[in-house]
Amino acid sequence: MRKPLVMGNWKLNGSIGMAKDLVTGLRNELSTDANCGIAIAPPSVYLDFVAHQLGGSNILLGAQDVGIHLSGAYTGEVSATMLKEIGVTHVIIGHSERRTYHKESDEFIAQKFGVLKEAGLVPVLCIGETEAENEAGQTQAVCARQIDAVINALGVQAFNGAVIAYEPVWAIGTGKSATPAQAQAVHKFIRDHIAKQDAAVAEQVIIQYGGSVNDKNAAELFTQPDIDGALVGGASLKVDAFAAIVKAAEQAKK
Repeated sequence: MRKPLVMGNWKLNGSIGMAKDLVTGLRNELSTDANCGIAIAPPSVYLDFVAHQLGGSNILLGAQDVGIHLSGAYTGEVSATMLKEIGVTHVIIGHSERRTYHKESDEFIAQKFGVLKEAGLVPVLCIGETEAENEAGQTQAVCARQIDAVINALGVQAFNGAVIAYEPVWAIGTGKSATPAQAQAVHKFIRDHIAKQDAAVAEQVIIQYGGSVNDKNAAELFTQPDIDGALVGGASLKVDAFAAIVKAAEQAKK
């Protein structure tokens, strides 16, 4: 039985004060939750502060990105070993915003995946199609290509202990969300695609849904057999909404 993971991606939002209030609220709301993994990914400048705020709680610390180098003359980069040293366990890579604004290729993202695995961190690999690709019937082809970049570079075993977040780009921050049936169909395709290489790896890999997940639509999404939690954007900045999503994941997988 896969344990779902609900992860909050704060993106470029927050302050010291907000981080403190948000973590305090989450600790109060989620102190006894054990049937669902919980993680939050604040901006990198707040990681160490949030790590201390989370001390002793069951909430994991995530990061929003990682560099491919461990050290050297790479101004502005943050390495996997640096993230690990301050308590990060999960790292988001391949988010559509990185792919779009920073022109990150599938192959470059696969490099990041490998660096994280080497460091003993959990990659949270975002995949998903744009609205144009969706309308052209290319959803499966896009997801397969993005997954295959990792398999081709590292082998299918790299997905052991990893997380995939299916985030249709047309649903991120738009208020639109795939229906539970639509999302389940893509999640099943992703799992089946990996199973062609290794059924055991496919069975254990966590596949989250992301894209305008909120406290209103989460429960129905989580009842789907191949949806293992969520990567949450805007709703992760609100204690009540994020806590409700976590509790919906717990309830659905009991």
